[in-house]
Amino acid sequence: MSLYGVLRTGASGMTAQSNKLSTISDNIANADTAGYKRQSTQFSALLLENTGTNYNSGSVETKIRTSVSEQGPTTYTTSKSDLAVSGNGFFIVSDSSGGNYLTRAGNFVKDAATGDYKNAAGYTLMGYDLSGAGGTINGYAGLVPVNLTAYNMVATPTTTGTFSANLPQTAAVGDTFTSTVQVYDNAGGLVSVSFQYEKTGANAWQLTTTPPGSTHALTFDPTTFQLTSAGTINVDLTGLTPSGQNIAFDISGITQYSADYAPAATANGNAPSAVADVEFGSDGTVYAVYEDGSKLAAFKVPLATVASPDNLEQRSGGVFATTPGSGEVQVGTAGLGGLGNIASGVLEQSNVDLASELTEMIVSQRSYTANSKVFQTGSELLEVLMNLKR
Repeated sequence: MSLYGVLRTGASGMTAQSNKLSTISDNIANADTAGYKRQSTQFSALLLENTGTNYNSGSVETKIRTSVSEQGPTTYTTSKSDLAVSGNGFFIVSDSSGGNYLTRAGNFVKDAATGDYKNAAGYTLMGYDLSGAGGTINGYAGLVPVNLTAYNMVATPTTTGTFSANLPQTAAVGDTFTSTVQVYDNAGGLVSVSFQYEKTGANAWQLTTTPPGSTHALTFDPTTFQLTSAGTINVDLTGLTPSGQNIAFDISGITQYSADYAPAATANGNAPSAVADVEFGSDGTVYAVYEDGSKLAAFKVPLATVASPDNLEQRSGGVFATTPGSGEVQVGTAGLGGLGNIASGVLEQSNVDLASELTEMIVSQRSYTANSKVFQTGSELLEVLMNLKR
């Protein structure tokens, strides 16, 4: 046995325990960091070839592993833009230079200067603009920062509507009933459309819409009192204003019973309104919520996954980069294909257990002390050997 070997073995043991204490200190320091994943130190023996009479001590090496696949506890917050993944998957974020990374840290806040949503480490949340072509399932193509600035003051024109009514069967020929429906043109301007019903004969009526001043013949079944003519009419506003459009009105709900005239109508669209809030759906859809209460789906936040999450490389800021051991990134929709759901107003906390870390710290401290004793003993024996010559 070589005394120098004893010294090297003791030194390698101290180095290994130092590495373990370093990971423990990182874990304890980040116990309150959202999305942080606990690191652990794995030990591996390095043995030398030995003969039957002599034994040469080897050493120990360490490998740092990150428990990326272990989900941390979640806590509720008061911010809608705080996001957490319940289950498998990572948010895709970008740094200031455009590099894309994966993260579970979803404490996103709207940046006042740019309008982008950034987490506490400064990484920007990425998604697909629903007005675009989307992206790919095996890469980051098509991803853009989630930013609702361009959706401010958006007007939605009326494209469809419904008009239901009961036209009294007892009405005389020539009797008329009129109702007005408000719709929106392409610029968000209000347009009033008049619906006038005139009885023209038995089980027959004429509907006149103004504008544009078009007429439609309505006929009813004499036994079921239901509409037998076309159930949809077109209200063409293109000639009314430069921003006019065609509106399809469903009138299949019109009946002819011996009852009073009873109209009801609905129409989609809204006037120009500013974005007042944002909502995140469990499938990753980002909605712009306007001052008038209407909502518009603007972005889709995807989730990414890899074949072996625990082999991802952890970087500063709680982000992860792919490695040959982790596999290539796959991108999909939350809630589909084994991916988890996205929860709004929730944050995933660190998966560090302080009690376990403190216990491991005591054990590592004792092991370091024992290895130092081995080194000290080897040094003392080497000194005895050197003194034999004196």
